[in-house]
Amino acid sequence: MAVPGQGGEAHTGVFGCFEQGPSGRLSPDRLLKVLHRAGILPDDPRITETLAELERARPAVSPAEPWLLAVEEFAAVTRRNRGIIERAARGELAVPDFPALVGDLQRIYQEVCAERSGAVATYIPQLARVEADQFAISVCTVDGQRFSIGDAEVNFCLQSVSKPVSYCLTLEEHGPDTVHRHVGREPSGQGFNELTFNKAGLPHNPMINAGAIMSCALIQPGLDAADRFDYVADTWKRLAGGSGVGFNNSVYLSERNTADRNFALGYSMRERGAFPPGTDLMATLEFYFQCCSIEVDARQLAVVAASLANAGVSPLTGDSVFSAQTVRHCLSLMSSCGMYDFSGEFAFTIGLPAKSGVSGALMLVVPQLMGIAIWSPRLDAQGNSVRGIEVCRRLVDSYNVHTYDLLTGTGAETGKRDPRLRCHQRAIEGIVGLCLAASQGDLNEIRRLAACDIPLGAADYDGRTALHLAAAEGHRDTVEFLLSMGVDPRPVDRWGGTPLDDANRSGHQWLARLLADAADSFPRP
Repeated sequence: MAVPGQGGEAHTGVFGCFEQGPSGRLSPDRLLKVLHRAGILPDDPRITETLAELERARPAVSPAEPWLLAVEEFAAVTRRNRGIIERAARGELAVPDFPALVGDLQRIYQEVCAERSGAVATYIPQLARVEADQFAISVCTVDGQRFSIGDAEVNFCLQSVSKPVSYCLTLEEHGPDTVHRHVGREPSGQGFNELTFNKAGLPHNPMINAGAIMSCALIQPGLDAADRFDYVADTWKRLAGGSGVGFNNSVYLSERNTADRNFALGYSMRERGAFPPGTDLMATLEFYFQCCSIEVDARQLAVVAASLANAGVSPLTGDSVFSAQTVRHCLSLMSSCGMYDFSGEFAFTIGLPAKSGVSGALMLVVPQLMGIAIWSPRLDAQGNSVRGIEVCRRLVDSYNVHTYDLLTGTGAETGKRDPRLRCHQRAIEGIVGLCLAASQGDLNEIRRLAACDIPLGAADYDGRTALHLAAAEGHRDTVEFLLSMGVDPRPVDRWGGTPLDDANRSGHQWLARLLADAADSFPRP
């Protein structure tokens, strides 16, 4: 039934995406469960109106029968949020099989929890007091699908994770040519706070302390100190989908009082003439310490990472915070310089843009797919979260998200999964690959597919199996292997043909005898 003025036909189609009861009506709880399963959480601003409409429509007194929505009522409560609800119900979001990703994150979390190596940062006294074994993983896709596990609601300071956003702000304000007259874009090969500069006397890149201090010198230098900080904090809020960020004054004071190396970096850059003319060094350093002391939790940081993955647009609000060009420059430097002097190894093994901080935070960006935040305060010798690195390793072992995974073959060949595919789409691609390998007699490929749990007796849309195709082409070793793996020798395609029929029709009499004997000895249902 169409609902006048409300796009009734479209809403009827969306309604049909949900499983209804015998009455043909939909439980509001069912609607919310479908959204939650897809990763759309109740605090998502894109479903605010629908939740408010459901609350207004809820019966004042609980009826004897459960509350169910007819198609007209469904259209009324979802009319403002139809797009995201329809895509979630149809499985058309960035990660279609979101429960599978959730399951993997839960498994990885439990496995990595056992890791107890590393120690909290001690050179900033307040950070040394943080409970070392806290641990959180949070993910947000470019379509705003979210999941968190562990201590995801505990606030922590950004520290060096503030640096990519500060760099983006300088690019937006001045452009890359001006910015890179004051800071380089090469890895330093040194620790994040080393007293070292490039041949031009500039900081090596914006992802180390000297470069981030330079970024702070370039951000809105004409504003007073309070407005400059509000400008940065508001940018973090926008990137986090409108969720307000905090500030840890005790960490700020602690860092300022123990910042001899950062003061030395500032004075060295001033001596070399690296700063823009008129830079107030003390105000710049204070501003840098304040940016490092901004507080978020893992849920917020995941949304920020997803905003970078989404070319600068917040997936929850649609707010275009940075231009795509700015984000491209930032992700390039995160890839080469974001993990301190572990950046080269991280690029080699993980192959994704990332930024770590000595608070134990790690922000990982999978461009055009998702952002991931990991927080665990125990650090390795390079100042990176031990558990954070291990989570990244396991994610890349499970999913083909490394930048260059596209060069190493299909998921069936590597054992990795593509989170962008629906679960049945992965199975279909595996079956297509199996049938192709069987038709070509590629036994090594068939063995690899079997190791990846592709069912060897599966059929394509015509009911044709690997055994049909191997028999038709006369690939005896392939037929023998499939039979040895317990594949049924009697499958029937949509034309009523069996592998035995294919062997006879193609003149492979020795295969026909083999298949006939296998059919005679195969257990009857």
